[in-house]
Amino acid sequence: MKSQDLGITFPAARLKRYLKNKNPKLRVAASTPIYLASVIEYLVAEVLELSGSAAKDNNRQRITPRHIQLAVRNDEELNKLLKTITISGGGVIPGIHSALLPQKSGKKNLESQEF
Repeated sequence: MKSQDLGITFPAARLKRYLKNKNPKLRVAASTPIYLASVIEYLVAEVLELSGSAAKDNNRQRITPRHIQLAVRNDEELNKLLKTITISGGGVIPGIHSALLPQKSGKKNLESQEF
């Protein structure tokens, strides 16, 4: 079972070894590490694509943790998947909480109104 023959980049044999070492009593089907490697490869490709776009938007050549943070938090599905993950050096998503914005009152000028 060579990953190159299967057309995937991540090593399926290593993933199988990790699964077996984690729980020796666990029986691992032959297709399990292949599927797992494919899923991980897809997720990495998705994050890198979005991070590359975030870096390009900021006129940068190199992807930094900040670009990964922006990419993950701006994508609905990735944000849901990685909501409990902290990206070191990623910073925060820019935005102002609605409670901090100035109040819009219905009465424009109280002094000019007659009672």
